[in-house]
Amino acid sequence: MQETATICHEQRGATAWITLNRPDAMNALSGPMCSELLEAIGRIERDPGIRVVVLTGAGRAFCAGADLKGVFENTGQAPGPNDPMMDFLDLVGGMMDRLRACPKPTIAALNGLTMAGGLELAMACDLIIAADSARIGDAHANFGVFPGAGGAAILPRRIGATAAKYLLFTGDTMPARELVPLGLVNRVVPDAELVPEVEKLATRIASKSPLVIRRMKQTVADALEQPQASALRLERLVLDAHRHSHDIQEGLAAFVGKRAPDFKGY
Repeated sequence: MQETATICHEQRGATAWITLNRPDAMNALSGPMCSELLEAIGRIERDPGIRVVVLTGAGRAFCAGADLKGVFENTGQAPGPNDPMMDFLDLVGGMMDRLRACPKPTIAALNGLTMAGGLELAMACDLIIAADSARIGDAHANFGVFPGAGGAAILPRRIGATAAKYLLFTGDTMPARELVPLGLVNRVVPDAELVPEVEKLATRIASKSPLVIRRMKQTVADALEQPQASALRLERLVLDAHRHSHDIQEGLAAFVGKRAPDFKGY
């Protein structure tokens, strides 16, 4: 396990586990934490031995949002024309963009309270699995803060405009279980089973062709920005490229031979 000032990075099989490790601050996003997350994501992208990424939190929160108090204390300034938050918010947004674009599948394992920037961080992952006690909300409006990493732009795409407006306007948190039917959370599991259930899911995904998963993830993202006819043409182009890969040949050979495939990722 690699441990820095704000995160722990551990590899379990083909899965990288990143744990936000500021439990006393409810894992609020600080500048150092965002920098360390950026570095960790970069290492993971370059490591062929890692096929899946899990992001979770230490203590009773996944992430309670951005550490705005810490930003102001460090700068010695208050909000105004020379806003001390700008560099920090650029760092937060850049980190989440990098996580969102990570070519490997990412899973947010929500172990507790998830609000504001914490919700945006979870939405930057591909899948969300939550503990039964987890509560999720936006909360930006409670402090007169405008979301800048997906709260207003991505949340409506996930759960619809009406449900998103409710979370945005009220600042309320909701039980994770209530957000499963809306499509934000994939599954809710008992608290004690969160880690083993996520481990099983990550292991299942890691057993698939990493090339297929990478191409699926990119095509889903690209297709959502295009009309259906264009998206289908894109899918066919990707298939045409993919049919020359080792993994499709290996997968078909394994199917015919009734054996487990040995995917290489190319």
